[in-house]
Amino acid sequence: MIPQHGDQPVLPKERNFEGGDSPAPNQHPAKRRKREDHNGSHVNPEEQATENERRDSIVSTTKEDNMILDEPSIVVDTSDIAPLKPSKWQSTIEKVVKAIVSIRFSQVAAFDTEGPETSEASGFIVDAKNGIILTNRHVACAGPFVGEAVCHDHEEVDVFPIYRDPVHDFGFLKFDPSKIKYMPVTQVELRPELAKVGLDIRVVGNDAGEKLSILAGSISRLDRNTPDYGDLTYNDFNTFYLQAASSTSGGSSGSPVIDIDGNAVALQAGGHTKAATDFFLPLDRIKRALQYVQRGEPVPRGDIQTQFVYRPFDEVRRLGLKAETEEKLRKEFKDEIGMLVVETVLPEGPAHGKMEEGDILLTMNGQYITRFVPLEAMLDANVGKNLDIVIERGGKTLELTVQVGDLHAITPDRYVEVGGSKLNEVSYQLARAYCVPCRGVYVSEPSGMFRLDGPDNGWIIKSVDDKDTPNLDAFIEVMKGIPDRARVPIVYYSIADTHTILVSVVQVDRHWSGFRLAQRNDKTGLWDFTDYGDPIPPRPIEPSTKRFIELDESVGACKELIRCLVKVSYYMPCRLDGFPRNRKLGAGVVIDKERGFVVVARSIVPTAMGDLTITVADSLVIPGKVIYLHPTHNFAIVKYDPKLIGDTNVLSAPLSDKTLEQGHKVTLVAHNHNQRPVCLSTVVTDITCVTIPHNGTPRFRGINQDGITLDTPLALQCSSGLLASEDGKVQGLWLSYLGERNMNGHDNEYHLGLHISTILPVLERLQQNKPVELRSLDIELMPVQMAQASAMGMSDEWIRKVQDANHAKHQVFMIRRTEACSESRNVLKELDLILAINNKVITRMYELDVQYEAEELEMTILRQKKEMTVRVKTTPVSGAGTNRLVFWGGAVLQEPHKAVLQQSKTLPSKIYISARSKGSPAFMYGLVPTNWVTHINAVQVVTLDDLIQAVKDIPDNTYVRVRCVSFDNVPMMLSVKMVNHYFPLVDMVMDPKEECGWKKQTVNITTKASSST
Repeated sequence: MIPQHGDQPVLPKERNFEGGDSPAPNQHPAKRRKREDHNGSHVNPEEQATENERRDSIVSTTKEDNMILDEPSIVVDTSDIAPLKPSKWQSTIEKVVKAIVSIRFSQVAAFDTEGPETSEASGFIVDAKNGIILTNRHVACAGPFVGEAVCHDHEEVDVFPIYRDPVHDFGFLKFDPSKIKYMPVTQVELRPELAKVGLDIRVVGNDAGEKLSILAGSISRLDRNTPDYGDLTYNDFNTFYLQAASSTSGGSSGSPVIDIDGNAVALQAGGHTKAATDFFLPLDRIKRALQYVQRGEPVPRGDIQTQFVYRPFDEVRRLGLKAETEEKLRKEFKDEIGMLVVETVLPEGPAHGKMEEGDILLTMNGQYITRFVPLEAMLDANVGKNLDIVIERGGKTLELTVQVGDLHAITPDRYVEVGGSKLNEVSYQLARAYCVPCRGVYVSEPSGMFRLDGPDNGWIIKSVDDKDTPNLDAFIEVMKGIPDRARVPIVYYSIADTHTILVSVVQVDRHWSGFRLAQRNDKTGLWDFTDYGDPIPPRPIEPSTKRFIELDESVGACKELIRCLVKVSYYMPCRLDGFPRNRKLGAGVVIDKERGFVVVARSIVPTAMGDLTITVADSLVIPGKVIYLHPTHNFAIVKYDPKLIGDTNVLSAPLSDKTLEQGHKVTLVAHNHNQRPVCLSTVVTDITCVTIPHNGTPRFRGINQDGITLDTPLALQCSSGLLASEDGKVQGLWLSYLGERNMNGHDNEYHLGLHISTILPVLERLQQNKPVELRSLDIELMPVQMAQASAMGMSDEWIRKVQDANHAKHQVFMIRRTEACSESRNVLKELDLILAINNKVITRMYELDVQYEAEELEMTILRQKKEMTVRVKTTPVSGAGTNRLVFWGGAVLQEPHKAVLQQSKTLPSKIYISARSKGSPAFMYGLVPTNWVTHINAVQVVTLDDLIQAVKDIPDNTYVRVRCVSFDNVPMMLSVKMVNHYFPLVDMVMDPKEECGWKKQTVNITTKASSST
C-alpha cells in the first residue's frame, strides 16, 4: 500500500493525544482488554483508562479480568505438545509457519466502538497468488488502518484491509506477493468441515515477528455461544464459537488453528483467563467470503436485525417448545441438542413487530434451521427478498414474512471530523448491544466541541442548534450552516440511557481543525477525504448590558468586589508544554475595566494557543485573548473588548498598597468548585516561600513566590478569587496551582494566595502600552532557615544582617535549580546561598524583582562555606509562551519550554517531543513525549527548521531513522514510517494577524515511494 496525500485537518484531536503525563507505554500495547465471560459477572471496561492502565491489564490478571479477545503477544510454550506423531506435527508446522505473518498495525482514528490504538497480531496467507491474509476483524480494524506484515523470514510487506465482516471477527488484508523475494509464498487451506470434537489442534502464531509460538490443545465444543467482551466495544454474535482445551489461556489474534495435516480448521479469536480454554471462530462463512473476495465481487450479507442465541432443549422447553416439535427435530437431527432462540429484536428493524424475544426459530422458507451456519446461509442468499419464517411462541406456532436487509447498509463506512471530534452513524454493533434503532449520529471520539457533559462516551446527537440530526448527512448539512465560533445548543443522549435527554451549549470550532468526511476505500485500503471548505465567518457580537448579583449588606465594603469576578473558560486544541488538560474553567479578577484586563491563574490559562471566553455577570459570554503569561509566577493577564459589555456594572479591582502579613484579617471573595460566589472573613495563617513539587513530565509550575494560606477549610474549595481588606481594597489573589501527578494518576492542585504587588510590574507596563520586557536570573530558589545556613558556613555577621533585614522571618534563599543554557548557569551553582543582591540583603521573594530591569546584578553568595561576590547577567524572558509547533508523524514538536529548561541540565537539541497522537507512527514506533530529536537519517537537526528541511523530501511510506535522546540523556535510534495521508507535516506559528492567532501551513512532502524500505 502506498498512501496518497490528502486534505488534512491541521490539528490533532485532544482526546487521542498523549501528552507527557502518561507513563511511557509498551511500544505495542495489546489490541484488546480483558473481559468477563458472558455468564460471569460484569467488568468495568474502563474505556478511558490511561495508557499505563491498559498495559497493566495485560501483564497482571485480576479477579475481574476473565475474558480476553486474544492479545497479540504469545508466550512460547511447547512443553505440552502431545507426543502423538511428533514427526508428523513437526513437518506440518515447518510447512505452515511459512504462511503465517506477524502484523504490526494501527487504527489511526476513532471509529464506531474502537478508539485509535497501536498493536501487533498474527494472520496467515490464504491466497498466495493474489496476496490475501486472513486475520481477525479487530485486527483489520473497522476504522482507518495502517500496517505491515512481517513474514517468517522477516521480510516486511505493506498490507491494507480489503474486507472486514460487519459482524463476525474476521477480515482480509491484501499484500503484493512479488515483494516477498527470499522465500516461497505459501498458503494455508481452509477446511471448516474438519473441525470435530476431540480433534488435536495447534495454534501457531508469531510474537512480534521474532519467535514462533505453538500452543497445543484439543477441540471440546463446536456450539459455544459467542463470548462477551464488555460494553461499547466489539462483540461477535449470530455464530457459534469453537471451544478448545488449551495449555494456556492466552493466544494470538488471527492465528490459524491447524490440524495435523496442516489445514486451518478455525481462526483464533478469544480466550478465558481463568481456565485453560480458548475460543475459535469457525471458518464456514469465512471460506465463503474469501471466494467472493478472490473473484473481486462484493460479499452478500443479509440480516433481519435480530440476534439469536443457541439454547439447549431443556431451556427451550421452558420457553414453550411443543413436545411434538422437539420429537420431530430429534428424529430429523439425531445429534442436535438445542435450537436457536431470539435474544434481541432491534426497534424499527425488519423483524420488529413480528418477532419477539424468546421466540423459537423453526423454519425459514420451509427449511428447519437449528444452527447458525444454515441461518446465515439463508439470510445471505436472500438479501432484499422476503423470507417465510415459522416460529413457536409460548406453545403457539406462528408464520411470519420478513424482508431481509443488507447488512453492509447498516455498517458504517464513513465518519465526519469536525471541531476536534469524530462522528459516525450508529452501527449494528452498538444498536444490537443496547437494543436501539440502527440510526443516529454517534460520537466515536468525544473531544473538542463534542466533549459533552455526562459519561465519557456513548453519546448520540439528537439535534444541533435546534435542527434535528437523524443521520450523518443531515448532521453535515446542519454543521455547514452554522458560523464559526457560534454558541449553539446540542441535544444528545447516551446510548446506554435513552430515557434521559441532555443539552449542552458549545462553541463551534471550525478554525483549529477541519470539517471533512472520511470514506472507506477497499480498493486502496485508505479512507478518502472530502473537505467541506471554509466555515461561515463568525457573527459580529452586539454589545450588551447586564447586571451583577448583589451580596448582602452584612459583607460590608467587600460586597462590591463581586463585580470584579468573571468566569474564564479556556479550550486548548492541542496538548503542549506538558499541560495535562484541554479544558479549564475558573474565575478571573478584572484589574482594568477600561482596557478589559483580567488576571487569572496559569493553571487555567497555561498557554497562548486556545479559545478564551469570559462570562461577565453570569449572563454575557464574550471572547478574550491572552496578553501575557508570566514565565515563573502563577498568573496570566487576558483581555476582552470593553465595548462588548456595554454599561455592565463591572468593577476594576481597587488595589491596595498595604502588604499582607501573618495574622492580618482578610475577606475572601471567590468562586467555589461549583462556580458559585463565596464571601467570608478569615485570617492569614502564614506567608512563606512555597515550593510546588515538580512533575515527572515538565510543565509549568509557580516558583519563586510567597504563598499565602488562610484559616478556613472553605478556601481549599475555591479555585480562584481575591483577598481584600476591611475597606474593600484588594491585597492579594487567591489562585489554584497545578502540582505533580500522584500515584493514582490524578493531578494535585494547591490553593494559595499571591500578593497583589506581584502583578504590578506587568500590569503597569500594559497600562502604559509598553512592551513587557522583563529580565530574569533563570534560577529556582527555596528558603533556608538560619540553623541550616549556619551549618552551611554562614557567618554570625550575615545572620545578624538577616535578622535586622526581616524581623518576621529569618531566612535566606538557596539556589535549587539553574536553567539549562542560561547566562546565570555559567556563574551560579545549585546549592549556592544568596546573601545579597546589589549590596541589599535578600530575605523576601519580592525583593528579587530587581532582576526585572537589570541586565547585570552584583550578587553575594555562599558556596561551600566560602563567601564570594559575582556579577551575574540576566536573560530576557518572554510572556508569549510557546509560539511555534510542528506536527510530524503524529508527534507534537516544539522548542523546550521553560519547565523543561528548569528540570534539565542539558539541551540535546531544540526539538522537544511534547505529545503524540494514539494510533500514529510516533506512537507505533516509539517517539515518546519528553524526548529530544537530534538526528534524521544521520543528519543532525538542532532546530525545528532543521527538522522540516530534513524530512520534507523523504518519500511517503518509507522509513526514517530518527535518533532521539531521552530526558535522562539516554540516546536511542528509532525507525519511523512516514504516513502523510493521515499525519501530514504541519508547521504552526503564532501570528496575531490570523483570526485564531496562529498561522498554519501544511508542508508538501514527496507522496510516493517505489517500495517500503
